[in-house]
This record gives sequence, C-alpha cells and structure tokens, in this order.
Amino acid sequence: MSAAGLGAGTVGPNAIIQLADVLADRVGLEERAAALRAAGLARYLAADPERMTDEREAAALHRVVQARQPRDWDELSWEAGERTAEYLLANRIPKGAQWLLRRMPAAWSARMLLRAIRDHAWTFAGSGDFSARMERGAVVIAIAANPIAMPGCPWHRGVFTRLFRELVSPRVLVRHEACCAHGARDCTFVIGWT
Repeated sequence: MSAAGLGAGTVGPNAIIQLADVLADRVGLEERAAALRAAGLARYLAADPERMTDEREAAALHRVVQARQPRDWDELSWEAGERTAEYLLANRIPKGAQWLLRRMPAAWSARMLLRAIRDHAWTFAGSGDFSARMERGAVVIAIAANPIAMPGCPWHRGVFTRLFRELVSPRVLVRHEACCAHGARDCTFVIGWT
C-alpha cells in the first residue's frame, strides 16, 4: 500500500517532537536548540509542530542528531521512537482496543495492530511505500524509499518494539533486516514474538 496517496511527503510531528524532547532531557536544552537550528527548524524552538510535517524536516533533524551525537545517536533515536509509541498509546489507540489486544492470542493481536498501522502508515512512512505481511510468529513490515531512513532505523525500531510489546507480547523482538540508508530498496523490519 502506498502511503503517497494519504499523506504525500508528510509524517507525524512526533518524528520531530520526541527526538527534540529526548535531546533536551538527555543532553540539554542548548543541544536541542542547536540541533533544531542546524536542521533548519529554528521555528520549532518556540513551539512544537502541531500538524503533519514535511518528511524532509524530520529526516534533517535525525541526520543532524546523528552527526552531532555520533556515539549516542542510536540510543537517542530509539528512545524518541519509544516516546512516540507512548504518545500513540496515550492519545491515539483507544483504551478499549488496547485492553482487547492485550488479552487476545499474540497472532490475532498482531494482525489487528498491523491493520491499524497499515491504515495510518503515512504518519511514519510519509511518501514511502508501506507493505506488511504476517508470517508464523512474526510480522514483516517494509517501507520502500523510506524518507526518514537512518542506519539501522532506531526510531522506527523503537516505535514498533514498544507498540508490539505493549499490545501483542512482552517477548517481542524487532530485527531490521534491510535499510534504505545502506542502499537497500526497502527498510525491512521483522517483528517476532516466539
């Protein structure tokens, strides 16, 4: 399913907000400000974005943080992904649906969660082409031409890990098997729980 028809060139603001907040909390407000300025996003110093944002803005901030924080970048980006998932759990996924997903067999929960992710893929895949399939004990997600691909895609892995651990199984592990940032056609994530 192509995300292009739904939200061409835009991603959810949490791709920026959460990474900026992690910088503020873990490195300091000065580094947050410096990173936003270096990414050309100084307008977000006064107020976070409130709507879908240009995917190039999110990609720019992720690249800047990687360049400015090379030793800690993977961990910072992962935490930003986890915080994005926390936001989704608190604000976007109905509590009743969460209650039900947590009580269903993992394969059923994964199938239902995957349907919701597919319906809202444009929020994290932007203009990329999202596809997903179920396998025995796993979900495979691919984002072709991922506009915010970074080596290892820690932000995406953090989002998927937290969502699937909270709603499918605490034993979930996410493997990133291919990455657009390394020249692959797709960023491929295998989300397993067995």
